[in-house]
Amino acid sequence: MNCRSCGTNITRSIFSFGKVPLANQLLKPEQLHEEEARHNLEIMLCEACGLVQLKDIIDPGALFSEYLYFSSNSATMLESVSNLVDKISNTLPKTAKIVEIASNDGYLLQYYQQKGFDVLGVEPAKNIAAHANAKGIPTRCEFFTGHFADKLKEESLQADIIHANNVMAHVPDINDFALGIQKLLAPQGMAIIEVPYLLNLINNVQFDTIYHEHVYYFSLLPLRSLFERHNLTIFDVEKIPVHGGSLRLYVGHKDQHHISQAVSDMYDTECELKVQEYSYYKEFANNISRLKTALCNQLELIKKQNKRIAAYGASAKGTTLLNYFEIGEGLIDFVVDISPFKHGYHTPGTHLKINPVEYLSKEKIDYTLLLTWNFLEEILNQQEEYRVNGGKFIIPIPEVLVV
Repeated sequence: MNCRSCGTNITRSIFSFGKVPLANQLLKPEQLHEEEARHNLEIMLCEACGLVQLKDIIDPGALFSEYLYFSSNSATMLESVSNLVDKISNTLPKTAKIVEIASNDGYLLQYYQQKGFDVLGVEPAKNIAAHANAKGIPTRCEFFTGHFADKLKEESLQADIIHANNVMAHVPDINDFALGIQKLLAPQGMAIIEVPYLLNLINNVQFDTIYHEHVYYFSLLPLRSLFERHNLTIFDVEKIPVHGGSLRLYVGHKDQHHISQAVSDMYDTECELKVQEYSYYKEFANNISRLKTALCNQLELIKKQNKRIAAYGASAKGTTLLNYFEIGEGLIDFVVDISPFKHGYHTPGTHLKINPVEYLSKEKIDYTLLLTWNFLEEILNQQEEYRVNGGKFIIPIPEVLVV
């Protein structure tokens, strides 16, 4: 295969999960007896530009045309974007135009709209785009591409601010995505892009964030060269705690913004760590194996004590963890999720039923495996009554911990 960013031939595999089901392909009860499609899940390293990426990809139309994840269900996400909008909006004239790529249900744009800004969402999932439009947030149901950016420019739209949160990892043609930003962005505008940070994934064994929807796993090195290829510059960067540790990138047209020291410092650190070399990743497989042994031993010990175990979060990362660790009905009674859109479905591969969160107390569950550990504090606070009544959570990453 060739690197999807720089085009260099790739031969170095970091880790393979074998064949697993698609992470968000939840099953209806009548589908449980049908043969379930599984696909190779393997991450590769481009030793030329440093980009970590999937070996095999799935057509985005099969993954995102209908979607069951609504960003507004997370108080953590809402707080993060609300604070960001407060910060950015204070620097903008009221005539500024705001575009969000993969805008989901309008969870971010609503805060700009409340301040009187002209907003537009671009969202490929038909059901979610319809939901956003019903809320009064103008949303185009499209995949964002260079061609679509041209269409928006033909409609006399150029964006002063482009937001792209947790979407770049999903786009197979990453060069076309960067080109689209370059075309749509106003001359003095900036794109604010959030991506999960590869170094957190490796150092904290966040292997469950690897699934077919995430084609890429980003460090700063390959991102800088990608944007430079399209006459764009990362002029500032910050680390944020969202999703177990992410980068927030500030991107503009070349020579239009002062480049902060933070960009140089992070670039130098990654070069010193040699994140573009296989040596940086060689212990990753051993760390996953160690974590699997520790978690399965903990669950089996609890079951021997005749205790009941559920899981919290019918999430994509949960699909990776449950399937690769082979944790199913023998250890877990069911899964709960805060989203009513998922209730009554079953998890991919493991076929665990998804119930409302209230089932933790209703069914007197002793232990709950927290699959959505990236929202740890939010969920622990939400489930305070369950914990006061004796319920415990099992945190699987980066180390197995019972709280």
